[in-house]
Amino acid sequence: MANDTNRAEVLARLAATIEARKGADAGASYVASLLHKGRDAILKKIGEEATETVMASKDGERSRVAAEIADLWFHCLVLLAHHGMSPDDVLAELERREGTSGHAEKAARR
Repeated sequence: MANDTNRAEVLARLAATIEARKGADAGASYVASLLHKGRDAILKKIGEEATETVMASKDGERSRVAAEIADLWFHCLVLLAHHGMSPDDVLAELERREGTSGHAEKAARR
């Protein structure tokens, strides 16, 4: 089993792979084909994966929950790449929010 450090690096490695496939042949790369189709196609996949995550959770099957969240995160990484962003942008936002009450953070958005 991988240690926590290796697991934490998975998002960065996956994001780098997605970035490298931006210019790949859309016929040979799922990532390239999704990016070629554009934001709406990526958003549709995220919606599908989010729904599948909800259904897996309702069914209570832990392995399916993990698998569906992995699919959801993957497609979110593709969306980040579409916007020229990386997991670091999300991690920076989470770090900014760290230590702030969820209620306080939500009220600050208004």
